[in-house]
Formats: sequence, C-alpha cells, structure tokens
Amino acid sequence: MNPNCARCGKIVYPTEKVNCLDKFWHKACFHCETCKMTLNMKNYKGYEKKPYCNAHYPKQSFTMVADTPENLRLKQQSELQSQIRYKEEFEKNKGKGFSVVADTPELQRIKKTQDQISNIKYHEEFERSRMGPSPSEGAELERRNSQESTNYRRPAEQQHQPSHHVQPTNPVYQQQQQPSSQSYGYKEPVVPASTQRNAPSGGGVSTAVYDYNAADEDEVSFQDGDTIINVQQIDDGWMYGTVERTGDTGMLPANYVEAI
Repeated sequence: MNPNCARCGKIVYPTEKVNCLDKFWHKACFHCETCKMTLNMKNYKGYEKKPYCNAHYPKQSFTMVADTPENLRLKQQSELQSQIRYKEEFEKNKGKGFSVVADTPELQRIKKTQDQISNIKYHEEFERSRMGPSPSEGAELERRNSQESTNYRRPAEQQHQPSHHVQPTNPVYQQQQQPSSQSYGYKEPVVPASTQRNAPSGGGVSTAVYDYNAADEDEVSFQDGDTIINVQQIDDGWMYGTVERTGDTGMLPANYVEAI
C-alpha cells in the first residue's frame, strides 16, 4: 500500500517518492519550509524533521541561565573549592621556592642597625668630600699623578728620537729608502699634451663620422653627421671644438671626425 505525502497528504507513488526525515514526500513537495526551494537528498538540512535549505536553516541560540538559588549555591561551592586547592598548593610549595619571614623583634633590631650604619657611612663620605682630601691622601694623589706624567713622557721622547739612530738591517729596504734626488739615468716622463685640457683659440670645421658618448666632464657627445665648429688640433689623438647641434664645447677624439 502506498503511503501519503507528509506535505500535501496525497498518495505517493514509487516513481515520485522521496523517503527522508522518517517521512515520505513528493519530489515537488520536498522543499524548504521558508523559501519553498525544491530540495534533494544532497542539499537539504533537517530540523525537527522538517527540510530547510542552507540559507534558512534555523540557528540555535543559547539561553541565559538565571541566578537561581541552586546556581548561586553551586557557584559559591566552586569558589570555596578553588580557595581550598590554592591553600593546599601554597602549603606544599612553602618550603621549596620561598619562605615567609616573620617580622620578629630580632629582625627589626638588625634592620635598624643596618640603617644606622649606612647613615654613618653616608655622613662620613659627605664630610670628607666637603673638607677635601687629608694630607696623606693628597701626597698619595700627587705621587700617582707624577708617575702617570713620567710614563706619558717616556713614549713621547722615544717617538721624537732622530731617525738616523735607526739602522735597518735589510739592504733592499735601504736601497728603497735612498733619496729620490739620485736619478740613475731615469728621466721623469713628460705629461702629454692630451692631458692638459686647456681650450685653444681659433679653429676649423669638421664633420662627425661616428657616434661618441662623453667619458669625462670636459668632453662632448655627438652623433654621426653632426658638424663640429671651432675645431682646434691638440695632439694626434684629441681635438677641441663645439658641436653645432647642441652647442656643447669640449674635447673630442680626432679619429671620430673628418675635416671639411
């Protein structure tokens, strides 16, 4: 015999039967109680044997517990138990990590004596600093100062000794320390004219045949085809001129330009 639907109360045939939440439903009747969305066995959620979707599933809220006499008694009993446990642990650990020192008359006397000793020492040091050092302390301080000055003067005198007293034993070192006035046929090299970056006067016109980027502050950059005016030959490798396109004036390599 076919059962009745839990929603509409009509007969549910096997081809349209849904068995869920201990009830039988039509496929069209198995929907959310709130939004009426049709559900299936994969996306439903049951609450009090009624189907709900995930969005409208009832959320369980916690209720507030009233302070009844029984609850108050339990609360007081738990507090007493916690205090008893704290006292038990305190008595167990009392002799292990620390001990309570009673404020006995003997301890008060010792503390008072220590305070008096510290006050006496403080007043002695204060009077000594106000009156100045005693004669014996002054003599000792003067003796220390004289020793320090003597020790300081000795290294200074050693540093100012003439250098001719030091005789190096290494013959190679002696040869290197000979005066530079002995030339032994060596002539100091003449500084080339290319290093003297002085701007000459006058000049001609040339055309750049290559691109060049300045490598120094007194050089100029130019591109292939630029016209160089006021060109003046400095030496075989360098020239001085002005790039007509940019107006920059400076040194330029002679093999990058061609005279017009």
